[in-house]
Amino acid sequence: MRILILTQKVDAADDVLGFFHPWIHRFAQYCEGVTVICLEKGVHTLPNNVGIFSLGKERGTSRISYIFNFYKYIWNLKNRYDAVFVHMNPEYIILGGLLWRLWNKKIGLWYVHRQVNMKLRIAEKLAHVVFSTTPEAFRLKSKKVNFLGHGIDFAHFTRKKDEPLHTPLRILHVGRITPIKNLEILFEAAHALERKYNIHAMITCIGAPVYKTDVEYFKKLKTLVKEKNISESVFFKGAISYTDMLDYYKEADISVNLTPTGGMDKAVLESIACGTMALSANKAFSEVFGIHGKSLLYKERDANDLAQKINSLCIKGEEEVLNIQEYLYNQVKQNFDLKNLIKRITQLLHAV
Repeated sequence: MRILILTQKVDAADDVLGFFHPWIHRFAQYCEGVTVICLEKGVHTLPNNVGIFSLGKERGTSRISYIFNFYKYIWNLKNRYDAVFVHMNPEYIILGGLLWRLWNKKIGLWYVHRQVNMKLRIAEKLAHVVFSTTPEAFRLKSKKVNFLGHGIDFAHFTRKKDEPLHTPLRILHVGRITPIKNLEILFEAAHALERKYNIHAMITCIGAPVYKTDVEYFKKLKTLVKEKNISESVFFKGAISYTDMLDYYKEADISVNLTPTGGMDKAVLESIACGTMALSANKAFSEVFGIHGKSLLYKERDANDLAQKINSLCIKGEEEVLNIQEYLYNQVKQNFDLKNLIKRITQLLHAV
């Protein structure tokens, strides 16, 4: 099968979208040819059977030019692909879906977001098949949807050597600084750890605010950190490239995910792939945490419960901690390996 992929950005170093670079590598293994149309092109190293075509954002091209280039590419390249895979941008299917159907190209959409809008509804009608991670991450009722979970690149996120928890405890949070991430709960929990359990924690936060509301939220977080007297223990690192995240995951003892129940945050899975334990309030991780769910799932927006869960992990014996790490790693390796995800996507596209 020859495939056309449409995605927002191809850049191996990008802090948010760098993860898609390994996806293209995997598609190249399962497809005769891969053609990629992206809004923006950056650093990439890809196999010879992959062609990258940018709509021109990195050159400062206008929005009108984006649309012109889009139609130019899908027309000029139409003999180079048999199927279309649209990643997270249903508007591409709205623009090209009727032409692709006229040309007998199979259309697949990957969509992971709580939001259901008109763009998604139209794209779902035009697509032959839809892919998502979990039902919480695709809330439009559709007979076309296949829930496949995330894909973690184990070739990149390699596992660290077994080691005991550090003193001070190293806690990691990965994600955009925005209100839905509930970072204030983590800082309140750190304060409770110090006060109630005599556990000193060093917290590293990877990610940056994007929108105006995020910036205001970030200011409030900094104020809270000062009020809790934990300024010397909290480190805001800002945006970190995808290629550099491996070291942060491996250095941490525990990664904490604070978003409410919904789609799975792949940062949790990436941290586990690196051998780091994870805590979450998101019940979508219940199956991943499995027999250790009571230890790793805490009550949403409950700083005291989070602190208690962290303390419980800290007082476990080294062997028990290593057993939890081993169990989680095997769960993620078995169910979320990127190569299996891409293989399944290509099979389903071929079958429709």
